[in-house]
Amino acid sequence: MELTTALTVFGAIGGAETVKWFIGYLTTRKQQKRVKEAEAVDAELEVKKNQVGWLESRLSQRDAKIDALYIELRKEQTEKLELVYKCHALELQLKESEIRRCNVRGCDKRQPPSDF
Repeated sequence: MELTTALTVFGAIGGAETVKWFIGYLTTRKQQKRVKEAEAVDAELEVKKNQVGWLESRLSQRDAKIDALYIELRKEQTEKLELVYKCHALELQLKESEIRRCNVRGCDKRQPPSDF
């Protein structure tokens, strides 16, 4: 191959810049590979952080909903207990009135003795 042909081919493919690029590529390829891997790891970590943030917010929403349900449940339970207490009080009054009832010769308005 003649010198002019070689210079023409060398100039056609970029000349000195091609040589600089090729030498730079050979010397920094491992570093570039590490940089790309680090960027990929950072991107994965960012995705995981976003996912953890979303899951934490979802968990806090569910906790708030559960707390509201527990408040409602406790309110209903106290209402039921109050009804049970009232019912027991009325049953005691009924038993007491049955004990104090006077059935002697149809005297409904007479007060029975209170020492039962």
